[in-house]
Amino acid sequence: MYYDFFGLREPPFSIAPDPRYLYLSERHKEALAHLMYGVKGQGGFIVITGEVGTGKTTVSRCFLDNVPEHVDIALILNPRLSARELLSAICDEFEIPHPAGASFKRLIDLLNQHLLKAHSAGRHPVLLIDEAQNLSADVLEQLRLLTNLETAEKKLLQIVLLGQPELQDMLIKPELRQLAQRVTARYHLDALERHEVVPYLKYRLSVAGQRTADIFTAPAIAALYRASQGIPRLINLIADRALLGAYAEGTHRIEASHIRKAAKEVFGAQRIHASARPKPWWRLWLPIMAVLLVMATAMLYVLDRGIVEPVQALEEPTPVPMGQGVVDREPAEATESEPVPQPSVSAVTPAPVEPPAPAPGLRLDDLLSTLPDTLTRADAFAALFRLWGHDYQPASSPIACNFADTAGLRCLHRQGSWRSLTTLDRPAILRLSVPQKGDFYLTLQSVEGDKVKVLMADESVTLDRQDLERYWMGDFTLLWRLPPSGQAVIDLSERSEARTWLSMQMMQLVQRHTDDPAQTRELLGAPLEAQVRWFQGIKGLTTDGIPGAVTLIHINSELSRSVPRLTAGPTLHARAAEIE
Repeated sequence: MYYDFFGLREPPFSIAPDPRYLYLSERHKEALAHLMYGVKGQGGFIVITGEVGTGKTTVSRCFLDNVPEHVDIALILNPRLSARELLSAICDEFEIPHPAGASFKRLIDLLNQHLLKAHSAGRHPVLLIDEAQNLSADVLEQLRLLTNLETAEKKLLQIVLLGQPELQDMLIKPELRQLAQRVTARYHLDALERHEVVPYLKYRLSVAGQRTADIFTAPAIAALYRASQGIPRLINLIADRALLGAYAEGTHRIEASHIRKAAKEVFGAQRIHASARPKPWWRLWLPIMAVLLVMATAMLYVLDRGIVEPVQALEEPTPVPMGQGVVDREPAEATESEPVPQPSVSAVTPAPVEPPAPAPGLRLDDLLSTLPDTLTRADAFAALFRLWGHDYQPASSPIACNFADTAGLRCLHRQGSWRSLTTLDRPAILRLSVPQKGDFYLTLQSVEGDKVKVLMADESVTLDRQDLERYWMGDFTLLWRLPPSGQAVIDLSERSEARTWLSMQMMQLVQRHTDDPAQTRELLGAPLEAQVRWFQGIKGLTTDGIPGAVTLIHINSELSRSVPRLTAGPTLHARAAEIE
């Protein structure tokens, strides 16, 4: 086929739910997070819906590949079953022996015994049903009754329903209101946005062996989004046909014409030409009538305000004699009774604006002598927390780092050089040791060349860096954002939500930092610890394979736009946006 022609080792746009090809858009990350929430939930229902082809099944496969070891999954792929058949299928998935033709009571008793044993053994059973919109109301009611199996502390079974939007319509029916009240989390998976199509194509092509999506021209990508409306499955179908069409023509570039032909093959002529049907005459005239109405309204407004004179009062232009060059007409001379108003100079030529006078230079010694009472450690922490969007009150939380933990942040204390501070790229509190005066604390907000900005109460003050370094001995404290699991060090020896989160981050970092398709494939297939060592190596960190505080800070700097930074250097997100 066309794989060798485009430098691919396998089809990049297969519609099979291969977790390797799951492009984690923000929506897919949220859907996966809701599924991971079910792993540690307290029972009840989790409902994930989405249009056909948005990636629900692929997300569920990624979830299944990353569930913790203490979780037991029962997966139902064909929910077109009766209530008794569904109970039997659940028992089969949990490997519960049961006689053929067992009654409802027998199946529920066996399932209850199994769930109690699993609970006592520290196991967490999860029932995942795909295509749940095909469940009947009777079967859904039976599933609700399964959530009545519980202990005094928790429900014994977590149920996850994945389905099309019709599932949400079913759950609002009056007869299913009891089930709807037990839904602890809902998420609707939407299609991709226009700006996500390029990274989506780029990611799938890189997994298949090619690094870039440059084979798709900009008009082709625009046509692809219009035809698919951002639905991943339709993108795959159209892109696959377009690659085949370009291969047949012997060209390595996918143009808009290839996309249009591919879309016609995928959808058929009826959908493609539906927009070409003749429209009613009144629809064709609507835009013209709207424009005329706006123009008429504007003219009435102008005449009413006296901005222009009526047309009949305009003077006829003086004809220019033949043979003479075209010249500007002189204005008519003014009479005493009818003076000609002259525009003021300021109305014609803007008056020059004087530049503001530069502020007098500030020296650190002046601050230390005039404002020593505001340079305390508590005031510095209050200013640092404001940069992170939190209001820290030292009186109510005397230990600042304990307050940071409640805000999803963590303190990091270090002794280092200016380079180590700027490499971590976070605003920090600097401890200044001033002879005969003691220690003072400043909140370093940003660094730009030889100038630094520090926060003094609610004001930002610019100082010379060399002036600051005279009293700074290398002690600093900064804040950094914890991963969603809340762990400052992620244990790679056990499968957990934190490990899954880290795996998703490394997947994005690999595809953004590697240009060689062979290296990309090797890293994506490597163990997670090896991926961490690789990332630590390219960032100049200690390559111990342990995702601790410094490593997590660098990961957050690469993939997050919402953290305050010390420097103004471009991030990978910004560079990727420029490329796209």
